[in-house]
Amino acid sequence: MTDAKSPPDVAKEASATLTGHACVQSYLKTLDNSPGVYRMLDAQQRVLYVGKARALKKRVSNYANPNGHSPRIERMISETSSMMFLTTKTETEALLLEQNLIKQLKPKFNVLLRDDKSFPNILVTSTHTFPQIKKHRGAKREKGDYYGPFASAGAVNRTLNQLQRAFLLRNCSDSDFETRTRPCLQYQIKRCSAPCVGKVSEADYSKLVRDAQRFLSGRSTEMQENLAQQMQQASEGMEFERAAALRDRIRALTQVQTTQGINPQTVAEADIIALHLEHGQACVQVFFIRANQNWGNRDFYPKTADAAEPEILQAFMGQFYSDKEPPRQIILSHGIEDADLMAQALGEKIGRRVEILVPQRGEKQELVTSALRNARESLARKMSESATQTKLLKGVAEAFGLDAPPKRIEVYDNSHIQGTNAVGGMIVAGQEGFLRNQYRKFNIKGEDLVPGDDFGMMKEVLQRRFKRLQKEDPDRKTDMWPDLLLIDGGAGQVSAVREIMREMDVEDIDMVGVAKGVDRDAGKEEFHRTGKRPFALRHNDPVLYFIQRLRDEAHRFAIGTHRAKRAKSQLKNPLDEVEGVGPKRKKALLLHFGSAKAVSRANLSDLMSVEGVSEAMAQTIYDHFHEKG
Repeated sequence: MTDAKSPPDVAKEASATLTGHACVQSYLKTLDNSPGVYRMLDAQQRVLYVGKARALKKRVSNYANPNGHSPRIERMISETSSMMFLTTKTETEALLLEQNLIKQLKPKFNVLLRDDKSFPNILVTSTHTFPQIKKHRGAKREKGDYYGPFASAGAVNRTLNQLQRAFLLRNCSDSDFETRTRPCLQYQIKRCSAPCVGKVSEADYSKLVRDAQRFLSGRSTEMQENLAQQMQQASEGMEFERAAALRDRIRALTQVQTTQGINPQTVAEADIIALHLEHGQACVQVFFIRANQNWGNRDFYPKTADAAEPEILQAFMGQFYSDKEPPRQIILSHGIEDADLMAQALGEKIGRRVEILVPQRGEKQELVTSALRNARESLARKMSESATQTKLLKGVAEAFGLDAPPKRIEVYDNSHIQGTNAVGGMIVAGQEGFLRNQYRKFNIKGEDLVPGDDFGMMKEVLQRRFKRLQKEDPDRKTDMWPDLLLIDGGAGQVSAVREIMREMDVEDIDMVGVAKGVDRDAGKEEFHRTGKRPFALRHNDPVLYFIQRLRDEAHRFAIGTHRAKRAKSQLKNPLDEVEGVGPKRKKALLLHFGSAKAVSRANLSDLMSVEGVSEAMAQTIYDHFHEKG
C-alpha cells in the first residue's frame, strides 16, 4: 500500500531448512509491534494463510509457541516454510488489506467466500425529461437514484413488474424512446403511460416518478392512503375510469408488499446476517432490509477451513463488503472478534457510521431467528444434495473407468443457424452440482470457418479455453482444471478432440463422447472413450440420468446464448453504425424514409432533404452504405 511503512510485499526469507514452529520463530527478530498483514507459505511458495495483526511481533510469537493451538492451526504451522509481511499505519488498514489478499489469493486455511456476485438494484434515471425505471447491476456510473440491493434478479423483476403497473413508468431505452411513433405493447397492457408519443404530460409523468421514488424510499403507507382518498373522490365524482386506474395501482403496490414477506417496523436499513454451522459446513443467510422493506435474501456456503462461528462471520463480512456498500446497520446472529474494528473499517470506506449488532430481544432478534431458520434449512438441503452428488460422481468414475471421482466436469456444446450467430457454451458441474457462476460462452470468431462446421467451432472453443488455462494456471494449483470432458458425439468427435488436446499438450484429462443411440432416442446413448469399445448404461441407471442432465444443461445454455446473440443482432439498426447519426437524426431519417433499408438506398439529394441532415452528413450516410455494398 502506498502509505505502508515497509517496502510493498517483500518476503523476509527464513532458512530453507526450517519449517513449522522453528520457521515461524526465525522471523521474530526481524519484526516489531507495528500493525500489518502476514502470509504463511508452504515449501512450493503457495500461500497457506493470510492474517492481520494489531502488533505483528506479538501475533507471530503466538504461532512460534508449540502449545495451545487448534488442530487446524497446528496443521497450518506444520506446513509453513516461509512468511511474508507488510506493515500498515493502522489496524483498520491491515483489516482491509487482509480481506483483499484473501479474495485474491484464496489461501488454503482461510475462510473463503466462494460465491461473490454483485447484487441488482432498481435505477430511476435522471438524465432524461421522462426518466426510465430499470434493473441495474454493477458499478453505479449512470446518473440517477439507485434502490437496493435486491437479493436476486428475480426479486428485482417481480418488483419492477408491479411498479410498472402502479406507476406506469417507461422501461424502454432512450434510443427506442426517441424513435417511437406510436405506443408500444407496454402501453396497451397498462404498464406504461406512453410519454414517448405524448400520452402523458411532463408534469403528470414527473408526479408518477416522485410517487415511485417515495414508495421505494419506504413511504408506501402514506402514499397508499393518498391513493385511496383519490380513488374515493374519483368514485364520488363519477370518474369511474380514473377510480379503476387508481384501484389497480393500489392493488399493484399491495402485491409488491405481499411478495416481500416480512417488512419490519423498527428496522429501516440493515443487512441481517445469520450463520448456521454443522459438521464443518456453513450456510450464511443475508436478508436485505431497505426502507423498512424486505428486498429478498441470499444464501452463501463459505469454505470454513474448520474455523469457529466468530472467525467465519468476520471473514465473510470482510470479503462480502469489500466491493459492496454496507447499510447503516448490520445485524448478526453471532458476535465477531473485532466488531468495533470492522464497523470502523466499513464506516471509513463509505464515509458514514456503520453499526454492528447482535440483538438479544425485540424485532431485530426475531429477524435474526428467521434468518437462522433459513440458514439451517438451506444447509440441510445443501448437505442432502451434496451427498447425492458425491454418490453420482463416484458412479461416473466406476462407469467410465476413471482413477477417482471427478471434482470438475466440463461439458461443451455449440449453437448456430446455418453458421450465423455461432456460439460455443461450456457448463461446469462438480461436487456441489452445477457451478453456474463458472459457465462460459464463446462467440465464434474464426473467419475461415465454413458455416455449420461444428468440429471447427469446437476446436476454436477448446483452444481458447485451454490456452487461457495454461497461461493463467500453468502449474494447475487452482481447481479450475477439469478432470473430465464430456463431448457431444461419437468416436469421430472424441478422436478429433483428443488430437486438439494433444496439439496443446493437454493429454491427461479424461474425456467421454456421448452419442445418441438407436433412433437418436434418449436413454439409448452410447459412450465412447479413446481406445475402448463403445458401451451403454442400463436404461434406469442414475449415472445415465446424470449424464443426460449434464448434456441437456449444456445444450440449454448454448441455445440460450445463441438466441440472445441473435435477438441482439436483429434489434440492431444499421443506422446505429453510421458515425454522427444520433437518436434525433435517426428518428428524422426513419420518419422520412420509413425504414433503414430505404435510407440505405436513398440518393444524396433525398438524404439532404431530411431535416437536420447537412450536405456533409448526407455524404457520410451515403458513403457508409455504398462502401459496404
